[in-house]
Amino acid sequence: MKDWIAGLLAVLGTLLILAGATVTVVKTLTPDPGATAVTTDPLGGTAVVAGSRFTRWLHRISAADRLIAWGVVLLVLAAVAAGAISLNLSAAAGTR
Repeated sequence: MKDWIAGLLAVLGTLLILAGATVTVVKTLTPDPGATAVTTDPLGGTAVVAGSRFTRWLHRISAADRLIAWGVVLLVLAAVAAGAISLNLSAAAGTR
């Protein structure tokens, strides 16, 4: 079962990265029809203004970059599930 989960996460992570890369390439190669028009924030302009510094930064990330980031997260989780990456946490109390 662990192998199926790792395989599924690897496939989904790869697909997310490829989708994000495709969106980035298509946006780069095709001209923007509304480049001269004044664009407004689709969320009403309040999503970027309100919140902490981290949430403002998070809202400015493009959708393609978010796809790539989630793909990388899924690939790391797949590597952990498959055993390619192991985490070993330990604690010891010093005694005399």
